[in-house]
Amino acid sequence: MARIDFAPLGLNPLHSHPRASEILTVLEGTLYVGFVTSNEANGGHQLFTKVLYEGDVFVFPQGLIHFQFNLANKASAVALVALSSQNPGVITVANAVFGSTPPISIDVLTKSFQADSNVVKNIQSQFS
Repeated sequence: MARIDFAPLGLNPLHSHPRASEILTVLEGTLYVGFVTSNEANGGHQLFTKVLYEGDVFVFPQGLIHFQFNLANKASAVALVALSSQNPGVITVANAVFGSTPPISIDVLTKSFQADSNVVKNIQSQFS
């Protein structure tokens, strides 16, 4: 179990736990939470979101990319999370993709994100 304290407009960025599901309970404040499904038959992904209030609970399935965001400009939020494994692992998406060592090839990233190489280089520079 872990307590997460969110500053006003604080974010627990896109991440996944490859070896565990996560259950989150809001103790104080309001959180906007969500996860994205794995690849569907049509190649798409579906985003599931919910605004949670004090006492609300949300489950993030194992391995799926998810986030938590404090919607309040002036108030903090507090959540309690539990994971279904003692060794859940965590992959923070942006850090893994743009901050790996050695870096992922610019060619791979520009094709993956369908973005200009200068945009990718700029993003990478923020994680190195």
